[in-house]
Amino acid sequence: MSLIRTDVPMTSRLCGETIDAILAAYPFCRSETLTTTAFDRPMRTLVVGQGPRKVLYSAAHHANEWITTPVILKFVEDLASAIQSGGSLAGVDARELNRQATIYTVPMVNPDGVDLVTGAIMPGQLQYEMAARLSENYPTIPFPDGWKANLMGVDLNLNYPAGWRQAREIKFAQGFTRPGPRDYVGRAPLNQLETRALAEFTEEVDPALVLAYHSQGRVIYWQFEDIFVPGARELGERFAQLSSYTLEDTPYESAFAGYKDWFIQNFRRPGYTIEVGSGTNPLPLSQFEEIYRDNLPILVTAAMEAPTIDNGEETQ
Repeated sequence: MSLIRTDVPMTSRLCGETIDAILAAYPFCRSETLTTTAFDRPMRTLVVGQGPRKVLYSAAHHANEWITTPVILKFVEDLASAIQSGGSLAGVDARELNRQATIYTVPMVNPDGVDLVTGAIMPGQLQYEMAARLSENYPTIPFPDGWKANLMGVDLNLNYPAGWRQAREIKFAQGFTRPGPRDYVGRAPLNQLETRALAEFTEEVDPALVLAYHSQGRVIYWQFEDIFVPGARELGERFAQLSSYTLEDTPYESAFAGYKDWFIQNFRRPGYTIEVGSGTNPLPLSQFEEIYRDNLPILVTAAMEAPTIDNGEETQ
C-alpha cells in the first residue's frame, strides 16, 4: 500500500508526514530542512541513491500547481521500494540506478502558497486574510485557486537572477507591479527565503541536471536565451518521446527569471521545466495517475542518463 495520499489535496503538513513515513520505511533515504518560510513552514528535501550522477528535481514552485508534489513523493517511494525488493522501475534495475545516481528532490518549494490553495489556511485566519487583501489588487484572478505566489505575494519562479530585469519589465508591462497572486517578480532576485534556499542547495549539490515540475500543458521547456548546452535538446526530445509531451521553446513572456533559466545560465548543464497535465490549475487529482504514468520514465531516464561531473569535467 502506497504511503502517498492521492485522494486528498496536498498540504505542507501532509508533505512533511509523507517524507517522514518514507524515511521510516526506507532508512537509506534521507532528508534535511533547507529553510523555514516567512510563516514558519519547513521547505524539506528528500534524497535517494548513492551514485555519482547527481540530479535535482523540484516541484510546487507555484501554489496552485501542488499536484506536482505527490508526483515527486511517489517517485521516491516507488524507487526506494524497488531498491529494497530488488525490483525495477520503468524498466530499469532499481539497485543499478541506486549505484549510478543520487537523486535530490525538493517536493514542495512553496509550502505557504500550497497551504493557501489547498485549504490548510482557512478563511478568517490571519494568513488567509493577508493574502485576500493582496489579491484585491488583481480582481480578475480567482482567489484562492488562481494563487501561484508565496504568501509574501512573490512569484517564486520569477525570482531568480537569470534575466530578472527583463522579467520585471515584461510583468510590469502586464500590470503585475505589486505583490499579489502571481507574476510579481519581487523587489530583487533571490530576495525570498525559498528561492535563496533552493539556489544555495543547488550550488551545494552541483547537479548534472535539474527537472522543475509545474502544471499544466503537457509540455517540456529546455532552453534559456541562446545558451547552448551539449546534449540538452536531444535528451529533451527523449523525454518528450517517453511521455508524449511536446518539447518547446519557452514563450518570451515566460522566458526569464525561472529556476531552470538560472540553472542553465550558471551551470551550463541541462535544465528542464516540465508542465504536467491539462486544464486549469489547480488540476484535479483525477489526473494524477495519468500524470505519474507519463512522467515516471522521465524521472528515471534523467537520473540514468545525466552526465557525471568529475572535477568540473562532464562524462557520460
